[in-house]
Amino acid sequence: MSEADHGASSVEVEAKYDVDDATPLPDWSALPGVARVGDPEPRDLDARYVDTTNAELARAGVAVRRRRGGPDEGWHVKGPAQGAGRSERQWPLGDIADDEADPVVPPAVQDAVASIAAPPFSPLARVRNNRTAYDLLDVDGEVVAEFVDDRVRARDERLGVESAWREWEVELGPAAPADDQGRAEFFTAVDAAVFAAGGRHAASGSKLARALGH
Repeated sequence: MSEADHGASSVEVEAKYDVDDATPLPDWSALPGVARVGDPEPRDLDARYVDTTNAELARAGVAVRRRRGGPDEGWHVKGPAQGAGRSERQWPLGDIADDEADPVVPPAVQDAVASIAAPPFSPLARVRNNRTAYDLLDVDGEVVAEFVDDRVRARDERLGVESAWREWEVELGPAAPADDQGRAEFFTAVDAAVFAAGGRHAASGSKLARALGH
Protein backbone atom coordinates (compact mmCIF):
# COMPACT_ATOMS: atom_id res chain seq x y z
CA MET A 1 0.00 0.00 0.00
CA SER A 2 1.16 3.54 -0.70
CA GLU A 3 1.74 6.32 1.82
CA ALA A 4 -1.55 7.78 0.61
CA ASP A 5 -3.24 4.61 1.91
CA HIS A 6 -1.30 4.37 5.18
CA GLY A 7 -1.12 8.12 5.82
CA ALA A 8 1.94 10.09 6.90
CA SER A 9 2.81 9.22 10.50
CA SER A 10 4.20 11.41 13.26
CA VAL A 11 4.31 11.65 17.05
CA GLU A 12 3.33 14.87 18.78
CA VAL A 13 5.19 15.76 21.98
CA GLU A 14 3.54 18.84 23.40
CA ALA A 15 2.24 20.66 26.45
CA LYS A 16 -1.06 22.55 26.61
CA TYR A 17 -2.03 25.49 28.79
CA ASP A 18 -5.17 27.47 29.58
CA VAL A 19 -4.87 31.26 29.53
CA ASP A 20 -7.19 34.24 29.88
CA ASP A 21 -8.06 36.53 26.99
CA ALA A 22 -5.70 39.26 28.21
CA THR A 23 -2.77 37.07 29.32
CA PRO A 24 0.48 38.44 27.81
CA LEU A 25 2.72 36.17 25.76
CA PRO A 26 5.46 34.35 27.70
CA ASP A 27 9.11 35.36 27.79
CA TRP A 28 10.92 32.42 26.18
CA SER A 29 14.47 33.73 26.75
CA ALA A 30 15.24 31.17 29.47
CA LEU A 31 14.31 28.09 27.43
CA PRO A 32 17.33 25.79 26.95
CA GLY A 33 18.54 25.82 23.37
CA VAL A 34 16.28 28.65 22.24
CA ALA A 35 18.13 31.67 20.87
CA ARG A 36 15.23 33.65 19.40
CA VAL A 37 11.54 33.62 18.59
CA GLY A 38 10.43 33.64 14.96
CA ASP A 39 7.92 36.00 13.44
CA PRO A 40 4.22 35.42 14.17
CA GLU A 41 2.34 33.38 11.57
CA PRO A 42 -1.47 33.71 11.62
CA ARG A 43 -3.52 30.64 10.68
CA ASP A 44 -7.27 30.15 10.41
CA LEU A 45 -8.14 26.53 11.17
CA ASP A 46 -11.49 24.80 10.82
CA ALA A 47 -11.74 21.20 12.06
CA ARG A 48 -14.76 18.91 11.86
CA TYR A 49 -14.66 15.78 14.01
CA VAL A 50 -16.69 12.63 13.41
CA ASP A 51 -17.53 9.50 15.39
CA THR A 52 -20.05 6.68 15.38
CA THR A 53 -23.37 7.15 17.16
CA ASN A 54 -22.03 4.92 19.96
CA ALA A 55 -18.83 7.00 20.31
CA GLU A 56 -16.59 4.02 19.59
CA LEU A 57 -13.68 6.22 18.53
CA ALA A 58 -13.90 8.37 21.65
CA ARG A 59 -14.02 5.33 23.92
CA ALA A 60 -10.79 4.11 22.31
CA GLY A 61 -9.11 7.49 22.78
CA VAL A 62 -9.02 8.08 19.01
CA ALA A 63 -10.04 11.27 17.18
CA VAL A 64 -10.83 11.55 13.47
CA ARG A 65 -11.03 15.00 11.95
CA ARG A 66 -10.96 16.89 8.69
CA ARG A 67 -9.10 20.14 9.14
CA ARG A 68 -8.85 23.01 6.70
CA GLY A 69 -6.17 25.66 6.97
CA GLY A 70 -2.58 25.60 8.20
CA PRO A 71 0.45 23.65 6.98
CA ASP A 72 -1.01 20.26 7.99
CA GLU A 73 -4.41 20.70 6.38
CA GLY A 74 -6.03 17.35 5.72
CA TRP A 75 -7.59 14.31 7.37
CA HIS A 76 -6.07 13.31 10.70
CA VAL A 77 -6.37 10.25 12.92
CA LYS A 78 -5.01 10.93 16.40
CA GLY A 79 -4.27 7.93 18.58
CA PRO A 80 -4.53 7.74 22.38
CA ALA A 81 -1.82 9.39 24.45
CA GLN A 82 1.09 7.04 25.06
CA GLY A 83 4.25 7.87 26.97
CA ALA A 84 5.59 11.29 26.06
CA GLY A 85 3.43 11.85 23.00
CA ARG A 86 0.45 11.02 20.84
CA SER A 87 0.58 9.36 17.43
CA GLU A 88 -1.00 11.01 14.42
CA ARG A 89 -1.60 9.88 10.85
CA GLN A 90 -2.50 12.29 8.08
CA TRP A 91 -3.98 12.13 4.58
CA PRO A 92 -4.54 14.85 1.95
CA LEU A 93 -7.70 16.90 2.17
CA GLY A 94 -9.07 15.81 -1.19
CA ASP A 95 -11.83 17.54 -3.14
CA ILE A 96 -14.55 18.97 -0.92
CA ALA A 97 -17.11 21.71 -1.33
CA ASP A 98 -16.51 24.91 0.63
CA ASP A 99 -19.84 24.54 2.42
CA GLU A 100 -19.66 20.81 3.14
CA ALA A 101 -20.76 20.44 6.75
CA ASP A 102 -20.99 16.64 6.96
CA PRO A 103 -17.55 15.23 6.10
CA VAL A 104 -17.48 11.98 4.15
CA VAL A 105 -14.65 9.95 5.65
CA PRO A 106 -12.29 8.73 2.86
CA PRO A 107 -11.76 4.97 2.49
CA ALA A 108 -8.12 5.18 3.60
CA VAL A 109 -9.13 6.88 6.86
CA GLN A 110 -11.93 4.35 7.38
CA ASP A 111 -9.37 1.57 6.94
CA ALA A 112 -7.08 3.19 9.52
CA VAL A 113 -9.75 2.90 12.23
CA ALA A 114 -11.45 -0.28 10.99
CA SER A 115 -10.31 -2.27 14.03
CA ILE A 116 -12.10 0.23 16.28
CA ALA A 117 -15.13 1.52 14.41
CA ALA A 118 -17.01 1.19 11.14
CA PRO A 119 -19.28 3.55 9.19
CA PRO A 120 -21.60 5.28 9.38
CA PHE A 121 -19.78 8.24 10.91
CA SER A 122 -21.60 11.43 11.79
CA PRO A 123 -20.57 14.95 12.88
CA LEU A 124 -19.31 15.11 16.46
CA ALA A 125 -17.86 18.61 16.88
CA ARG A 126 -16.60 21.61 14.97
CA VAL A 127 -13.55 23.49 16.25
CA ARG A 128 -12.56 26.78 14.64
CA ASN A 129 -9.32 28.34 15.72
CA ASN A 130 -7.66 31.69 15.10
CA ARG A 131 -4.05 30.61 15.67
CA THR A 132 -0.85 32.61 15.85
CA ALA A 133 2.21 30.36 15.56
CA TYR A 134 5.79 31.17 16.54
CA ASP A 135 8.90 29.07 15.90
CA LEU A 136 11.31 28.87 18.84
CA LEU A 137 14.69 28.75 17.11
CA ASP A 138 18.21 27.72 18.09
CA VAL A 139 21.39 29.58 17.15
CA ASP A 140 21.40 27.90 13.72
CA GLY A 141 17.82 28.89 12.98
CA GLU A 142 16.49 25.35 13.47
CA VAL A 143 13.13 24.80 15.14
CA VAL A 144 13.45 23.63 18.74
CA ALA A 145 9.70 23.92 19.30
CA GLU A 146 6.59 25.61 18.00
CA PHE A 147 4.52 27.83 20.26
CA VAL A 148 0.93 28.56 19.27
CA ASP A 149 -1.52 31.03 20.74
CA ASP A 150 -5.03 29.73 20.00
CA ARG A 151 -8.36 31.55 20.27
CA VAL A 152 -10.92 28.81 19.86
CA ARG A 153 -14.64 28.65 19.05
CA ALA A 154 -16.22 25.21 19.27
CA ARG A 155 -19.59 23.54 18.85
CA ASP A 156 -20.73 20.17 20.15
CA GLU A 157 -22.70 19.14 17.06
CA ARG A 158 -24.79 16.55 18.89
CA LEU A 159 -25.91 18.75 21.77
CA GLY A 160 -25.78 22.10 19.99
CA VAL A 161 -23.60 23.58 22.75
CA GLU A 162 -21.11 26.31 21.80
CA SER A 163 -18.03 27.43 23.73
CA ALA A 164 -14.99 29.67 23.34
CA TRP A 165 -11.61 29.87 25.05
CA ARG A 166 -7.94 30.71 24.63
CA GLU A 167 -5.10 28.24 25.05
CA TRP A 168 -1.40 27.81 24.33
CA GLU A 169 0.49 24.79 23.02
CA VAL A 170 4.21 24.12 22.85
CA GLU A 171 5.19 21.23 20.58
CA LEU A 172 8.72 19.92 20.14
CA GLY A 173 10.35 20.45 16.75
CA PRO A 174 13.18 18.78 14.80
CA ALA A 175 15.94 20.48 16.84
CA ALA A 176 14.42 19.61 20.22
CA PRO A 177 16.32 17.54 22.80
CA ALA A 178 16.28 13.89 21.77
CA ASP A 179 16.67 12.36 25.24
CA ASP A 180 14.04 12.10 27.97
CA GLN A 181 16.01 14.18 30.46
CA GLY A 182 16.57 16.97 27.95
CA ARG A 183 12.90 17.02 27.05
CA ALA A 184 11.88 17.07 30.70
CA GLU A 185 14.20 19.99 31.40
CA PHE A 186 12.87 21.83 28.37
CA PHE A 187 9.23 21.46 29.43
CA THR A 188 10.10 22.42 33.01
CA ALA A 189 11.43 25.70 31.60
CA VAL A 190 8.31 26.05 29.42
CA ASP A 191 6.11 25.59 32.49
CA ALA A 192 8.04 28.27 34.37
CA ALA A 193 7.69 30.78 31.52
CA VAL A 194 3.97 30.07 31.09
CA PHE A 195 3.22 30.28 34.81
CA ALA A 196 5.15 33.55 35.09
CA ALA A 197 2.95 35.00 32.34
CA GLY A 198 -0.23 33.90 34.11
CA GLY A 199 -0.99 30.63 32.30
CA ARG A 200 -1.87 27.29 33.87
CA HIS A 201 -1.93 23.63 32.87
CA ALA A 202 -4.83 22.84 30.53
CA ALA A 203 -7.90 21.39 32.21
CA SER A 204 -8.73 19.32 29.11
CA GLY A 205 -6.43 17.02 27.19
CA SER A 206 -7.56 18.23 23.77
CA LYS A 207 -9.71 20.82 22.01
CA LEU A 208 -12.17 18.08 21.12
CA ALA A 209 -12.52 17.01 24.76
CA ARG A 210 -13.14 20.59 25.82
CA ALA A 211 -15.66 21.15 23.02
CA LEU A 212 -17.57 18.13 24.33
CA GLY A 213 -17.42 19.37 27.91
CA HIS A 214 -14.77 16.92 29.14
